[in-house]
Amino acid sequence: MAEGELDVVTGAFSYSGAAISAELISRGRRVRTLTGHPGRAPARTDIDIRPLDFADAAGLTRSLQGVGTLYNTYWVRFSRGQVTHDLAVRNSRVLFAAAAQAGVHRIVHVSITHPSPDSPYSYFRGKAEVEQALADCGVPHAIARPAVLFGGNGVLLNNIAWLLRRLPVFAVGGRGDYRLRPIHVDDLARLCADLGERADTVTVDAVGPQPVTFAAMVAAIKSAVGSRAVIVRVPGALIPALATGLDLVLRDTLLTAGEYRAMAAGMADSDAPATGRVVLTDWIRENGDQLGRHYANELDLHFRSAPAQAS
Repeated sequence: MAEGELDVVTGAFSYSGAAISAELISRGRRVRTLTGHPGRAPARTDIDIRPLDFADAAGLTRSLQGVGTLYNTYWVRFSRGQVTHDLAVRNSRVLFAAAAQAGVHRIVHVSITHPSPDSPYSYFRGKAEVEQALADCGVPHAIARPAVLFGGNGVLLNNIAWLLRRLPVFAVGGRGDYRLRPIHVDDLARLCADLGERADTVTVDAVGPQPVTFAAMVAAIKSAVGSRAVIVRVPGALIPALATGLDLVLRDTLLTAGEYRAMAAGMADSDAPATGRVVLTDWIRENGDQLGRHYANELDLHFRSAPAQAS
């Protein structure tokens, strides 16, 4: 991968896409983004901005011509209206076909741990279908499979902290002993850039150095933010209903039933060697003062114009 060569990152002004773009620029790469949210671009940016319009395959192909590596972070976290995991799979096929048509040298794709076409969870089934579409497109590629991301302006840990700062009680489903292998978003970005510099077709779990149970993570956040909330164990079957109640208050989707069940079933865990360096609980302790000061609303970020955030 030559310095100064042009790369494309889908969603360079989103969470993982922004981290990947920054890492590539630090390595001397030129970056173009395909984005559905051009309004998120900073007033001054060195990133070339093109539309991520899946209805315009020819336009996508033109935007991908002369590109060394495509770094793909495109996906939808949950279904809402006509935006579904099935739609995300179809859109991904369009993107990969455009990359092949344009002669892109390599694709680095961000997936998820434990994708499977037989998964009971549509998120993981869809991710498996996208990985198959990537294999079918014929472009040399690498796949990074993160479980849970943290750091930067990540939503999950921040919103747990926000709730712990404000609620007298925080509910954990079951014993909370389901393990996670979170990776810092900057570690993911370095891994993706490293994979872009390779020539082989490879799939790796993108996981940090510290396995942690969900209950232990919540306890670490509680301590770091100085929360007095009482952490209570409730039957796991109650968590989706409790989350839905909070959704109505927050006008958001805090946690879907599928997300909770997948996490409780171990889908966010991995026994793979660590590919990240940042230790989760160290980071939580060092950033506790900032965690949860403002609520991050997923629906505002991805489905509607953002009003003032709750704080």
